[in-house]
Amino acid sequence: MCYTGLFKRIIPFALTFAAGLFLASFFVSIALPTSRSDAERRFNRHQEVQQLRQDYDNLRERYRVLQAENKELKRSSENLDYVIPNAVPPVDIEEHHPPQPPAPPRQPKRLRVEILR
Repeated sequence: MCYTGLFKRIIPFALTFAAGLFLASFFVSIALPTSRSDAERRFNRHQEVQQLRQDYDNLRERYRVLQAENKELKRSSENLDYVIPNAVPPVDIEEHHPPQPPAPPRQPKRLRVEILR
């Protein structure tokens, strides 16, 4: 008869736990996570390193090509004549006259007020 108190506590806990797992199974997989083996991890890491090296080599080659192109453009720009005839049409420069000064302000009409004595 002493086990009745234990059953009163364990049975509700087990039912609640089972209901919680059932509801959680709709949203999250309850199965144990699958882990990849060490060999798979090493292989994937090796592939990533190979891809990074290939990308780095491609970028280095592109940088080398762009530097060569830049040097070639600098060399060709040194050979160009910077004076290009008729590039800017001639401008007739007229003698500059300053603007007329503004007219002086008109004086307001003053009212003559006679002072009463």
